[in-house]
Amino acid sequence: MRDDNFLTEMNARHLWHPMAHPGEMQAAPPKVITEAAGVRITDLDGHQTIDAVGGLWNVNLGYSCAPIKQAIADQLTRLPYYSAFKGTTNDAAIELSVKLAQMFAPDGMTRAFFTSGGSDSVDTALKLARQYHRIRGQGTRTKFIALRKGYHGTHWGGASVNGNPQFREPYEPMLPGCFHVPAPYPYRNPFGEDDPERLAQLCLAALEAEIEMQVPSTVAAFILEPVLGAGGVIVPHPSFMPGVRDICDRHGVLLIADEVITGFGRTGSVSGSRHWGVQPDLMTLAKAMTSGYFPMGAVLANDRLAEVFEGDHSGMIGTGYTYSGHPVGCAAALACLAETERLAVWDRARAQGGRLMSGLQGLRKHAALGDVRGEGLMCALEIVSDRDARTPDAARAGRIFEATYKAGVMVRWSGANLIMSPPLILSDAECDAIVAALDTGLSSA
Repeated sequence: MRDDNFLTEMNARHLWHPMAHPGEMQAAPPKVITEAAGVRITDLDGHQTIDAVGGLWNVNLGYSCAPIKQAIADQLTRLPYYSAFKGTTNDAAIELSVKLAQMFAPDGMTRAFFTSGGSDSVDTALKLARQYHRIRGQGTRTKFIALRKGYHGTHWGGASVNGNPQFREPYEPMLPGCFHVPAPYPYRNPFGEDDPERLAQLCLAALEAEIEMQVPSTVAAFILEPVLGAGGVIVPHPSFMPGVRDICDRHGVLLIADEVITGFGRTGSVSGSRHWGVQPDLMTLAKAMTSGYFPMGAVLANDRLAEVFEGDHSGMIGTGYTYSGHPVGCAAALACLAETERLAVWDRARAQGGRLMSGLQGLRKHAALGDVRGEGLMCALEIVSDRDARTPDAARAGRIFEATYKAGVMVRWSGANLIMSPPLILSDAECDAIVAALDTGLSSA
């Protein structure tokens, strides 16, 4: 029998939490989530809320997807694990590789390499980019360029290309040869430019200038999120990613699309790259691949890379993980993707995202609300202490977060941003309830 007093007493006593100060967690213990169903979660005190965070950008199908749970149970009974290293594989991994090739064919993706999650996927993509150039006799191409405010996980390579210093500074020196250019962030950018289209051109010019500064023959890849997620849901102008593709092509630089958040429908398209009409060279996936029910990720590659790796004796992929192609994870992903397609969740994300954004725009009546932005079902409110000066106010955002939670909705508090990435099965009533709870939270700040 569960001992709630024990859980309360031990909360944060022995457990260190990701992205949190241990002392802060002990002083203000985190909410203990004990149950979930549909799009709602319940904490240790029995308080139920709509999960407008969707776990951590990943529970696209909500918490009651029976086909995924059944697929996991069936696979555990039949084959709970086997290695996909050289010489062996499993049927679920083969089936999933075919399914991903079919699902992402419009993005030009034809090969899959399985990982345990998004950070694994990013580091693998960075390695494959370097190796691709080395096989082709261009071993000087070792550098990476990324966007400021971009987020690419916590492994050494991903943290090195992260565009926020808080993920790098405590662990420096990081991977050498990583450089950053301004993000197309109309609300805050070094150019003082509010117009998204003009800003996109300025950021593209900065990217090309950086490639030329580094010398193109030394640059391996440019990595970006099609919509920046953890950096505050920064939505680029539609001209930006096609412009990036053009610059990369002209300089022989690979384009890595980090689709860990945007993959599988969140933007209103199957992929963020497809949303902007671009085919990358490498694509990283995770999160909604299993709707969060099992740790799973992948790197997808196009024929351009496949021909190089498969056509040369030195193309052995010398990286991998114990759980690459885990049969249970692959079975969960197959079931998840079948449901994802059956429900056409990208259409639902587009429709409900429009409804949610309309409601959030109505909250501009609150002086604390500096900016509202989003694409599909990924949205953010930026909280300020002075709207004219655009002064970020993280403490105020924290108070709004707590009040919103009490009003029945869990959002994500990240600095001065309140971020929403709810399950893509969100109903009209649940969408409206998120707006109403945030209205209550903003009124209390």
